[in-house]
Amino acid sequence: WDYSWQGCYFITICTAHQECIFGKIRNGQMQPSPIGEIVLREWEQSFQIRAELFCDTFVLMPNHLHAIVRIENSDPTVETHGRASLQTPQPPTHAGIAHRSPRSISSFVAGFKSSATKRINEFCNTPKMPVWQSHFNDHIIRNDDEYHRITNYIRTNPEKWEKDKFFKQEIP
Repeated sequence: WDYSWQGCYFITICTAHQECIFGKIRNGQMQPSPIGEIVLREWEQSFQIRAELFCDTFVLMPNHLHAIVRIENSDPTVETHGRASLQTPQPPTHAGIAHRSPRSISSFVAGFKSSATKRINEFCNTPKMPVWQSHFNDHIIRNDDEYHRITNYIRTNPEKWEKDKFFKQEIP
């Protein structure tokens, strides 16, 4: 699968050491910290500068974010009945194992994490301090049922914070 192909992708990006730096959950609602506000601005700006990317659903949590990111481009596709279309195979245009396809989910996440980290480190005066885990989780959404289930999960995530696998007890 080429992660620059049209489709919907469910992504989760966590903070370094899963530290709760983006804010707190109060009464089932996310209350962003100043660092969380920076993340929200950088997230929004990421879609303003990338014409092929759209954010369908998003939630910022104290130590991670979830989103459904949709890629729409003019690459040739074979339509299917689900969300993920079959792509017309293209010859490889790169070499090496560390390559990121342009306009791919991994290129998008790397750019977002880099820009958010830069702004956060400027704000906190912590040059080169890691903000994010080095990797992120992704899942190709293949049909409408999956899309709706994941959308519901993202939208209700703050209400279920204490049952979340990324939950960390707040230190008073």
